Amino acid sequence: MTASPPPSPAPRAGGLGLEAALWRAVAVYRIAALLYAAALIAKNHGGYADQAAGWAVLGVMAAWTAYATVAYARPERRAWPMLAADMAVAVGCLLATAWVETASGLEAGRPTLPVSWVAAAVLAWAVVGGKRLGIAAAAILAVGNVLVHTIADTKGNASTLNGVVLLFLAGLVVGHVVKLAMDAEARLARAVEMEAATRERERLARGIHDSVLQVLAMVQRRGGELGGEAAELGRLAGEQEAALRAMIGTGNAAPPVPAPRTARAQRGRAAAEPPPADTDLRTLLTAHSSTTVTVSTPATPVRLPGPAAREVAAAVAAALDNVRLHCGETARAWVLLEDDGAGEVTVSVRDDGPGMPAGRLDEAAAAGRLGVAQSIRGRIRDLGGTVAVHSAPGEGTEIEMTVPAGR
Repeated sequence: MTASPPPSPAPRAGGLGLEAALWRAVAVYRIAALLYAAALIAKNHGGYADQAAGWAVLGVMAAWTAYATVAYARPERRAWPMLAADMAVAVGCLLATAWVETASGLEAGRPTLPVSWVAAAVLAWAVVGGKRLGIAAAAILAVGNVLVHTIADTKGNASTLNGVVLLFLAGLVVGHVVKLAMDAEARLARAVEMEAATRERERLARGIHDSVLQVLAMVQRRGGELGGEAAELGRLAGEQEAALRAMIGTGNAAPPVPAPRTARAQRGRAAAEPPPADTDLRTLLTAHSSTTVTVSTPATPVRLPGPAAREVAAAVAAALDNVRLHCGETARAWVLLEDDGAGEVTVSVRDDGPGMPAGRLDEAAAAGRLGVAQSIRGRIRDLGGTVAVHSAPGEGTEIEMTVPAGR
């Protein structure tokens, strides 16, 4: 019964950038080792038993160097057929030393024809399969070194032993370092994916808070006020609101559901519509003006990139929603837009409500109420800005949002 060939090395996870860099390094080593071997062959050709064969071996090495450099540059070629061919060429050039070099030259410690060029095959195996394949490749070439002296009927010397040891070290160290580098790059890729997923989850949570949760909270409040069947409807809405907040907190948020055309939705309609690439923030903020909301802006345009302007306006809308929700429909609010001309834009939302005790926002975030944590702080943080909240019982609340003007 014949043994089946080993499976081709599976492509490893990890970025193509690192793997491509490793193969470029192997190619550079192969070329540099070829030049070194050519220099030694040119120096020693007068003492060879067969000078023409020495140059022929160098020609084979040069041709294979060119082919391997191109072949290994293609990921689909980095499999067993190419690895086996690479090793076969390396062993063949190594064994040719027994017929090209004289017995006295080998006894004197002169190097084999390919010298360190054969180590390129060890490096290739190590890059594909780690230290195990690297050591296996070194073992094959070690046997080849022994066969050279066996065929030439000479004894090995210290230089032969040193070469074999260096091959094993190259296979072990390079294979181990390659595995560590690949694992590190894979972990980095997973971390980047998790960060992107977290940002997307927070964006969806902000959308849900601005639409679905607001409506459910309103239904719960109004149902309790009306009583009867409406109270039961309000209770159910409250349960769904709590379940949805828990879902957001565990990262299982669904895409936001469009909210009905409530007063808040009408007021924030201008903020929700995608603005042009370069937007005057004043236009979006003045859309919030009403009998209870006063908006003050500079006389000159305050321009931000469209997505940034939209996010700032949405954060302001969320702050005004909090004023209406916690301070009442008749509470007064003031929106102040400032452009310091030095690269930062500041928007302040102040109300005349009862204010908040210390630690109230942390308690709200822990309970899943994301009005400030996500709809305001999350949006501004994603723009590279900061949010400061100033409040005290009986003194109202002021939310100050600062964003870079160039973002």
